[in-house]
Amino acid sequence: MEHTVKIRDEIAAYLIQHNLSINQFAINSGIHSGTLSRVMKGQQALAMNHLTRVTQGMGLPDDYFYSKYVDECLYDSAPTWRRIRPFLLQCAVLLRLDCIERIVQNLLDNLLYAPLLFEVAEELFEQKQWQAAALIYENVGASEKYQHSERLALCQYRLFLINRGDDLQKNLIAATLFEHYIDKLDEFHQLDALKELANTYSSLQRWDKVAELAEELLRLASMQYELHKGSDHVYRGGTVITRPLYVYILYAQLLRSLVHEHCGDYKSALEIIPLYMDGSWIVEDDEEAQRAINQFQEWGTANTYLYRLMDGQFDVLDEYVEYISTRENEIFTALFKIVQMANQYKWNVDHVIQRFTDYIPYRTIYSVFGEYDPLVLKNNHDQFRSELATYYLSRNQYKGDEVSMQSVDLSAQMDSEHNVIRGTISVDFEIAISDIPKSE
Repeated sequence: MEHTVKIRDEIAAYLIQHNLSINQFAINSGIHSGTLSRVMKGQQALAMNHLTRVTQGMGLPDDYFYSKYVDECLYDSAPTWRRIRPFLLQCAVLLRLDCIERIVQNLLDNLLYAPLLFEVAEELFEQKQWQAAALIYENVGASEKYQHSERLALCQYRLFLINRGDDLQKNLIAATLFEHYIDKLDEFHQLDALKELANTYSSLQRWDKVAELAEELLRLASMQYELHKGSDHVYRGGTVITRPLYVYILYAQLLRSLVHEHCGDYKSALEIIPLYMDGSWIVEDDEEAQRAINQFQEWGTANTYLYRLMDGQFDVLDEYVEYISTRENEIFTALFKIVQMANQYKWNVDHVIQRFTDYIPYRTIYSVFGEYDPLVLKNNHDQFRSELATYYLSRNQYKGDEVSMQSVDLSAQMDSEHNVIRGTISVDFEIAISDIPKSE
């Protein structure tokens, strides 16, 4: 075995070095002297809370004994979940992924531990301990890869959520790998999974996939609502979902409208708006339902202006601007679309940009349902910066001292087939918006 010296041997050496009795060290570390005595004699296993107190009493780093503790949990006695569970949770806090991996891989030789480990992963997921949770999900999923179980599908769903990030190519791979598991989730996890997957494909501009997922989300949510409406979030087997079922129905309609928008079919997009603005069919009449209905009605009104604007109707611009000006969380999206349409139709919207300059830097946006999907928001912000740069450079004449170059990046690769080097140049520049001439 890798470690032959026991933790209790190191404690004994410490006591000798510092001329301490067991009773004295027990007082210093806050452990009952009888408990410490039994541990030192090998009559009692060292519990996690005792390990923490011993380590602090010896003035050592919190994870000093962790590798040894893995050995003592796994090999020196039969594994005891009462010791292992708190140890896994503390390893996650201290990012001792090496210890978590050794524990998990050894325990999964006995598949009876799979549900227990999955529960720990779920707890870590809720605590946003992403790395530790992902490690356990991966191992539990691998142990059940031939079972086609609901737990396997849920592991894959959690890994999909954890692995999404700024790299669009990796997001595409994560979405593609997870999509296979959606129909193995229970009906209620499927709702959230379909929503998150649709948002991911939206950020990837895969509107064909968004359309497909929106239709499935609408079908499933509608079916579940007919079965469970008025159930106050609690459903079969005590399952609790994050949002009321009617929200998924309205959101699916919103997604359908967005697909038509991005395909340039503004007439169809406008026709769908009433489907998510109308909440008269919702049987729930509590405050939460009213907030949801109000939010979708706000989005519907804003999108009605927007789609008319995107259809080239410049005369609605000022009315649209006034509508969103009192709705802080809608201003960035509106500004993005206005600049985008200004580039398409050669409009002058300097006055709008001047008015909403404070909303140009990236910021987190919230609705009544919580934080906007960060992946979609970041993608929109990246596109907005490109549109804003295009707007300024195409419509205004600048002197050399009015444009500040921040950096120039060159990426290139050899095209051996045509014997040429192909590359792109990315220029980061800065223009002071406050110095831009006002519109005539």
